[in-house]
Amino acid sequence: MDADFWLQKWQEGQIGFHRHDVMPLLQKHWPSLGLPEASRILVPLCGKSLDMHWLAAQGHRVLGVELSPLAVTQFFDEAGLDPVRTTSRYGEHFSAGPIEIILGDAFGLDQALLADVAAVYDRAALIALPPALRLRYRDTVYASLPTGCEGLLITLEYPQAEKAGPPFSVEAPDVDALFAAPWQHTLLERRDILDQEPRFREEGLSALETAVYRLHRS
Repeated sequence: MDADFWLQKWQEGQIGFHRHDVMPLLQKHWPSLGLPEASRILVPLCGKSLDMHWLAAQGHRVLGVELSPLAVTQFFDEAGLDPVRTTSRYGEHFSAGPIEIILGDAFGLDQALLADVAAVYDRAALIALPPALRLRYRDTVYASLPTGCEGLLITLEYPQAEKAGPPFSVEAPDVDALFAAPWQHTLLERRDILDQEPRFREEGLSALETAVYRLHRS
């Protein structure tokens, strides 16, 4: 999997991972992080997620990072927003109100950019990556987040042999291995969602669960 894989998905409109509503698990569990309103929130591999609007409505400053130009332009167009555009070594920045999206490579983020990030919201990033890329993702994006950073991680769990990702199954032992010191993680919820996901049932999955973790970098 490389950049062209995801760019082609957006070009062809194969974006089944995009939700047309705000993720209920975000609304349920975000308050547990206890963040001040003006906190800066990182949303990696953000696509055109409506969750960013919800986070902004909580008073947060949102920083999304996305590879696809179509995803970024659609996000602002569909919200009726005319973003200000600037460029930096990270890519092209699109900003409107409290929301900024960098059109660029998430693996190119660094400590200088993320120094004031108070929390990361990861719903569709970790599960979009195969195991080898997950390690690189942790060692670049997560390693660049500051001490004290909080996080909300949402994963999927299913028999990987029954389906080729993405999205990939990320089970509890995977999370344990990825988020060892200096990260800590706490399971907030796990629920069976197979009945709610006809697309996955049609692909032959016999089981499907989602899990929500709270993260903290000490």
